[in-house]
Amino acid sequence: MADSDIRALPFGTLVTAMVTPFTEDGAVDFDATARLANKLVEDGCDGLVVSGTTGETSTLEDSEKEDLFRVVAETVGGRAKVIAGTGTNHTSHSVEMARRALRAGADAQLVVTPYYNKPTQAGVVAHFEAVAAATDLPIMVYDIPGRAGIAISTDTMVRLANIPAVLALKDAKADFAAVTQVLANTNLDVYAGDDGLTLPWMAAGAVGVVSVSAHVATRQFRALVDAAAAGDFATARRIHFELDPVVRAVMTHIPGAMSAKAILKMQGVIPNAGVRLPLVAPDAVEMETVLTDLAEAGWDFSRPVSADKA
Repeated sequence: MADSDIRALPFGTLVTAMVTPFTEDGAVDFDATARLANKLVEDGCDGLVVSGTTGETSTLEDSEKEDLFRVVAETVGGRAKVIAGTGTNHTSHSVEMARRALRAGADAQLVVTPYYNKPTQAGVVAHFEAVAAATDLPIMVYDIPGRAGIAISTDTMVRLANIPAVLALKDAKADFAAVTQVLANTNLDVYAGDDGLTLPWMAAGAVGVVSVSAHVATRQFRALVDAAAAGDFATARRIHFELDPVVRAVMTHIPGAMSAKAILKMQGVIPNAGVRLPLVAPDAVEMETVLTDLAEAGWDFSRPVSADKA
């Protein structure tokens, strides 16, 4: 697949699941959001998820989400795909958020498996059918059993792929056999939903990654995705190894929203690393584990570090 074809995919190939910057008093910082979105796209992202898990969607008001969709669409529209996080465990609420996303100018939507309710697989299908019928926004299905409480079965994913609006899967269950079956039996664009699995998932045929770590290492992830897409697995493997401690720093010690914001603030990209309850700021011990991994990657925050380091 040529590079121009890759960049033309409905959701992009390097998609960052954006944090939502807040002001010191806890309000959404729309100016910082616009600056962050612009920087991510300038550094190589061709897709952005707005108000996903890492965007603290569960503690955002619906009006805040719609405003975030609009601000990011106005900032990067035409240069990157704006993917609105619209999914909830309440189907009619998800339908409403899909309509808000369309109104705000989003290009597509990320719809998570209904969480907490633990519906049957038939219920999962009915949920996605209802959301798909509400607008003409393309859907990326988000399969993350660790948060949702249930997995989407392979048979169900094949059924969902027959819904015209369902074009992609963000796979975050780390089941290589299952993702292989989806790749073999559907035309879905599959994305790694775990940063550290970008290389193996793309080797099997995935088109890219929806990443949290790409906030702080955008250019490296861009190079990894491009190398893997071009079949240059020697280069992709080298970058994969370089990124390993960065991915560990962002993804394995504390929630990604907390770690990504803390690192972005240290890089000088956002002015405030605050999160909303029930998330809290990392303590000194937690931050030390993050910094230890970053030091392994050669990142030294004992002195001023340019965001271009990433």
